[in-house]
Amino acid sequence: MKLFLKGDRCFTDKCAFDRRSYPPGQHGQRRTKVSDYGLQLREKQKLKRIYGILEKQFRFYFEKASAQRGATGHALLSKLERRLDNVVYKMGFGDSRKEARQLVTHSHFLINGKPVNVPNLMVRTGDEISVVPNSQKATPILRALQNSQKREIPDWVEVNPAEFKGKVKYLPERNHITLPVEENLVVELYSR
Repeated sequence: MKLFLKGDRCFTDKCAFDRRSYPPGQHGQRRTKVSDYGLQLREKQKLKRIYGILEKQFRFYFEKASAQRGATGHALLSKLERRLDNVVYKMGFGDSRKEARQLVTHSHFLINGKPVNVPNLMVRTGDEISVVPNSQKATPILRALQNSQKREIPDWVEVNPAEFKGKVKYLPERNHITLPVEENLVVELYSR
């Protein structure tokens, strides 16, 4: 499945998935039947790769989500969407989640006027995310803002590209998250 991990390259003819949609190697084109466990594992791996996190941190998010009231899968996706690197990507300050994570790690952003360099920081309602004044001329941020006009910005964030600022209007719910993921399979996998 195409996960759009490479930014704009996934929208061009150079996308590796469009060139060859089967696994590499001699036996890549054979048909195999995937078990229920395989489907669950594939959904979990897909979700981990989309957000760029490792197993230990993913399990931590799952445990926090399962302790909350309501559907565990919806809470898990909401927690993953609220990560700072993802919000920076959604606002259009990064071409991909990976690039947004690197920009956050290199202290290019402020939250409510305070410098931050932790990509897994959870944003809250009303948080204002802005680009550090010295970084407003940085090539990756300018290029990402220009490319973000092609993408759809979710309605739970508000962006002002002229001032290099954005604000979290409200926390995302499941109907605001448009990822091709079946979170119930991830919940089933961890509840074994």
